[in-house]
Amino acid sequence: MGRATPLGAAAMSRARDRELGLRRPIKRRDFLNGVALGAGGMWLGPRLTAGLEPDPEKTPGYYPPALTGLRGSHEGAYATAHELRDGLFWARAAAPEDTGERYDLVVVGGGISGLSAAYFWRQAQPRSRVLVLDNHDDFGGHAKRNEFRSGGRLLISYGGTQSIDTPASYSTVAAGLLRELGIDTARFYQAYDQKLYSGLGLGTGVFFDRETFGADRLVSGLGQRRWGEFLAECPLPAAARRDIERVFTERTDHLPGLSVAQKRARLARTSYADFLTGIVGLDPSVVPFFQTWPHDLFGLGIDAVSALGCFESGADYGVAYPGFDGLGIGPGPNHEAGWQEPYIFHFPDGNATIARLLVRALVPGSIPGSTMDDVVTARADYATLDAAGSAARIRLNSTAVRVRHAGDPTTAREVEVCYVRGGRLRAVRAENVVLACWNSMIPHLAPDLPQEQKQALAYGAKVPYLYTHVLVRNWTSFVKARVHEVAAPGCHYPWLALDFPVSLGGYRFPSRPEEPMVLFLMRSPCSPGLDARSQHRAGRLELLTTPFEDMERRIRDQLARMLSAAGFDPARDIEAITVNRWAHGYAYSYNSLFDPDWPPGQAPHELGRRRFGRIAIANADAGANALSNVAIDQAWRAVGELRG
Repeated sequence: MGRATPLGAAAMSRARDRELGLRRPIKRRDFLNGVALGAGGMWLGPRLTAGLEPDPEKTPGYYPPALTGLRGSHEGAYATAHELRDGLFWARAAAPEDTGERYDLVVVGGGISGLSAAYFWRQAQPRSRVLVLDNHDDFGGHAKRNEFRSGGRLLISYGGTQSIDTPASYSTVAAGLLRELGIDTARFYQAYDQKLYSGLGLGTGVFFDRETFGADRLVSGLGQRRWGEFLAECPLPAAARRDIERVFTERTDHLPGLSVAQKRARLARTSYADFLTGIVGLDPSVVPFFQTWPHDLFGLGIDAVSALGCFESGADYGVAYPGFDGLGIGPGPNHEAGWQEPYIFHFPDGNATIARLLVRALVPGSIPGSTMDDVVTARADYATLDAAGSAARIRLNSTAVRVRHAGDPTTAREVEVCYVRGGRLRAVRAENVVLACWNSMIPHLAPDLPQEQKQALAYGAKVPYLYTHVLVRNWTSFVKARVHEVAAPGCHYPWLALDFPVSLGGYRFPSRPEEPMVLFLMRSPCSPGLDARSQHRAGRLELLTTPFEDMERRIRDQLARMLSAAGFDPARDIEAITVNRWAHGYAYSYNSLFDPDWPPGQAPHELGRRRFGRIAIANADAGANALSNVAIDQAWRAVGELRG
């Protein structure tokens, strides 16, 4: 055949879209009553735009967890914040409308850290009045709940924060909060079916795509079969197959003559890619096989993650990073006493349950029930969250734009908080404020902060992610392919898995392959060759500028190429798609390849979180770690600073 003309290429593309089922009706309900749910957070001028619902949460049928399509940082949630960041907002804003509301505490940010701050404050001062502001249409921040319906069956999944990671390592404060909320982590040893997938003979596979490896091929049994047998099926160069088997099976000290401390220091300043090809001496053709292994934890490839970071992160994709067994530098912190817990502490909606239990405690009647079991299937009543007269109020679709002391910060008795909701610029006053939002936005919200503090707050670049869920009518193709999770190192989504098999309360996980299932696909957009923060910023731009249709096309194409040989048909089998877009995802953790070693107390997150008058700063960013327990601990610290 000759080269396709542009018209012919377009026709081929349309034919491929039809084959993938791209324009078939599926559930993409990211709008309600004709108005984007995020519109409450959009800047529409100083006056309320005619026809815009001023209180969308009170609209019949308002229920964000059931929305599909583009979620996470949804359209409308960040428009006002971007205008504030770009210096455009106040140039055309009228004077804020004083609502007349006065609170003991206003919290900016309704994620786990912000809700925890409100909870801790109310526990210490039960008669106090608290307001939580959040720019999204749902509470929880990254701890987001996704719901699907297949026929009459409810399927629940997580839109962000995934699990309670190693609860034995939680601080007294964080562990105590879980107990107060009624969470007994021991219950997951029964709720999480650790034998479901292995009992069906399913393991980890690797999908090799033709663009990267020369052929589309799914190979099952990673970490379960002998390396020679597994690699014989992989479309890799002979040198790569030889060296991958060698690095997984040998026990060689690749850094002879160095002490343990010297070895760890060397590994901390060496990327894992350079460790494999330089220190271990593997052929460079092995790099594409390992490149995306750190994506799920670090949001970076092996070019930008240190060898020490890979060693200490433990096992990914079912096998530990190879090359360290002969170094004699210990088992790594993730294998020390107290860290040897399985990764099973997972509610069906991830840590959205923690957020929902906090909301239940703050706003009685908002979520029915009283236990960790009944909350799983309970439906939140969003109309109750911001009820007049309630001691604790949660105001969604409300973007904070200014937090300023009423006078000198050292002597002021209250703080004015301005926010945009329903197209109106409004103001409330509070004796105290906790900024539990993304720390990089705080310099724009609180311009009176000291310059050094603003620079410190702006240092980190949050890790961008797509947490995508696809509802499929069954998962028989996975059984036929003998996989329940797939690493796809050359693909748009380098990680794909069947959902976590958790049955709790009245919720039952789909344990039979003939039942509908939610698939999880993870992407962290990277730009190898750049430093970590530059890669994160480039990835953020990609996520914010990619249309949903392009995302959907990628999803359908990848699933078809992976699983069509096992009977999967994306046009027939896909029932719904939810893309949780987190352009500002994980909190930035320092990277030893690019960040200096700061003296104690002088790291950017430590300088940035300092109390400023009646304003304290929380969020996982303030702990430079994206874990939920860190978010809780930072809330406790912030509240403690304000209470003196």
